[in-house]
Amino acid sequence: MTVYLVGAGPGDPGLLTVRGAELLGRADVVVYDRLSVASLLEQAPPGAERIGVGKAPGAGPTQEEINELLVEHGRRHPDGVVVRLKGGDPFVFARGGEEAAALKAAGVAFEVVPGITSAIAVPAYAGIPVTLRHSSTSFTVITGHEDPAAGEGTVDWEAAARLGGTIVVLMGVARIEVIAERLLAGGLPPETPVAAVTWGTRPEQRTVRATLASIAAAPVRSPAVYVIGRVAAEELSWFEDRPLFGRRVVVTRTRAQASELSARLRDAGAEPIEVPTIQVVDPDDGCTALRAALQRLGDGAYDWLVLTSPNGVERTFAQLPDVRAVRAKVAAIGPGTADALARHRIHADLVPERFVAEGLLDAFPDGRGRVLIARAAVARDVLPDGLRAKGWDVDVVDAYRTVQADVTDDDIDRAATADAITFTSSSTVERWLELAGTDSTPKVVACIGPITAATARERGLHVDVEAGEHTITGLVEALCRHWSSTSTA
Repeated sequence: MTVYLVGAGPGDPGLLTVRGAELLGRADVVVYDRLSVASLLEQAPPGAERIGVGKAPGAGPTQEEINELLVEHGRRHPDGVVVRLKGGDPFVFARGGEEAAALKAAGVAFEVVPGITSAIAVPAYAGIPVTLRHSSTSFTVITGHEDPAAGEGTVDWEAAARLGGTIVVLMGVARIEVIAERLLAGGLPPETPVAAVTWGTRPEQRTVRATLASIAAAPVRSPAVYVIGRVAAEELSWFEDRPLFGRRVVVTRTRAQASELSARLRDAGAEPIEVPTIQVVDPDDGCTALRAALQRLGDGAYDWLVLTSPNGVERTFAQLPDVRAVRAKVAAIGPGTADALARHRIHADLVPERFVAEGLLDAFPDGRGRVLIARAAVARDVLPDGLRAKGWDVDVVDAYRTVQADVTDDDIDRAATADAITFTSSSTVERWLELAGTDSTPKVVACIGPITAATARERGLHVDVEAGEHTITGLVEALCRHWSSTSTA
């Protein structure tokens, strides 16, 4: 039996360590605190038990109750993985030492997985190095939230002031006035720069600049990290300068596909809100027609195999026992579909310049022979009809169909407060409107291409953003241009 005390980092899911992610991915139980990011919990298996133990002022379980909970689950899952997910690092002002001691006393094995502490990461995300050559050659990390039983506290703030270098204060919002007074009494000048960073490393991050004399009056809310010293005047901003920083964007793709768009949105500074509106399932015939067509493909009956989406690629190749059975040229409607083919070691012989059915039709050669199109159960007939007009015999088989995903009222409520919603197919538009309606649709509507945009308009939505390049990258870039133009207008 092992309980893993895993540091989740300060907020950005990308700062979770490789070891932490590996354990979270096979957890049977996850015990998490208030500062853990919701998207981290999604890395646990769907069947994992998730137990929130976040302590808020005057609410939540006591530390002793959390200790008992960890011991209980450690004993209950002798062959399982119990993850105690803690913000920052388990042993840096996170009471991980108390939890480890309780586990050790109970005879329950434990492992500590260090995390990136907010004392370093948060200043870095605010563009503040905690050390600088010749100006700050040391830094001191101090908690501003001491044991209430200690009265005025046990920290010698006057001595900290005399140490020099940088002072980083965690959990100090409630006592910052007293802390500042004592640092001033210890000899720090009133004009000493101070930066307070709230919700550091997350899309809500905000940085307030002040001096030691004025910081107590500054509008700072918890959770915040204070950086005190000459380095706090540095403004090497990068995180808050990203083009989509602070924007909340709804991702409606299938859960399996959402991660790519979410990752690109995060890279641009946005907070993705994943509300998958569709899921991909087998066609009504259970892929019988697809398997029969692929058998004929292997026998050399087709000159071309045409695939119109990454979902079509994955569903088609799931039915192929060997990629060598593709005895035909292969056409992909766009680079996303071509990339999906490449993952199966198939090179697309044809990718049009315009990533829509009309573009593929324009690029397709005239000729005699037979074409197999594997696609969604409900799709436009522009491509098969056009290929027939070019002289081809065309077989169309259903590789998959899309159905409505399970979406909760909470999901819709979260999405309704977002800044934008993205649609990557007509089916995502239709399913979203069936689930939420126009009233719950965020103000900015962004579509991956003209077909999706046309569906959105037909269903009564105003399309604000349409990607010029009909790819995930193109969609994110179009959002960046949209907000860049509106912010400078």
